[in-house]
Amino acid sequence: MQHLALRYTHSSPEEWRARIAAGEVRLDGSTADPEDRLRPGQSLVWQRPPWTEPDVPLAFAVLHRDAEVLVVAKPRGLPTVPNGGFLTHTLLHLVRGLAPGAVTMHRLGRGTSGLVLFALSGPARSALARDFREGRIEKTYRALASGHPRDREFTVNVPIGRVPHPRLGHVHAAAAEGRPAVSHVRVLAHRGESSLVTVEIPTGRPHQIRIHLAAAGHPLVGDPLYGTAGLPLADPALPGAGGYWLHAHRLRFTHPATGAPTTVECPPPPPLRGPR
Repeated sequence: MQHLALRYTHSSPEEWRARIAAGEVRLDGSTADPEDRLRPGQSLVWQRPPWTEPDVPLAFAVLHRDAEVLVVAKPRGLPTVPNGGFLTHTLLHLVRGLAPGAVTMHRLGRGTSGLVLFALSGPARSALARDFREGRIEKTYRALASGHPRDREFTVNVPIGRVPHPRLGHVHAAAAEGRPAVSHVRVLAHRGESSLVTVEIPTGRPHQIRIHLAAAGHPLVGDPLYGTAGLPLADPALPGAGGYWLHAHRLRFTHPATGAPTTVECPPPPPLRGPR
């Protein structure tokens, strides 16, 4: 029990003890006991019982499809891939009902709407993955940021890595020892105490735009996780919590089969509409 509580901190020691008592945890194929001592090489498995997934928007729009690639519009609130209690209520599960072999090439946060690119063949997956690694795929977002940035255009290059989170153990945020990340920001308009901005990201770190705008002193309006400096708030929400406005507006890539430049756009929701 102690190993599970220390290794998987999303649950309390009492919750792990209750699961073991209910026979949900097996050690080397047999029902585990809370006082069992583990040895190297043993197999420890939690047989998680079925659960009811939270209600989310179960829809998407196909914006581009051919034999190699699929681009869809994800609604705000729908997770991209299974995680955090979601399995079938995800974009990946829905898309595979249409294209069983589809593989997502990148992710959007649950509270982020807009374009997601899928590969439909092995060669397409390899080519697109290479282009993502080498920064050749252009991703443009719209966001509603707090405050009025001093400059109309600016770049944020704060590294992103893992920092402590009270409920998850760790979460991605601004971190001096993190991985390189670059965001190019342009202010489109001021709206009261906030600003409509467009952001291009040559890199694709988890929650990059949320972190970088916060690190620049302009967190997304309503973001319950990241505050100024790009770090979790004093009482942070989980990464999937919504409340902010962020939309993947434009995607430009080289088609993996034809080599042709390909651009797909998804109109932003009303709160993010305005000057181009």
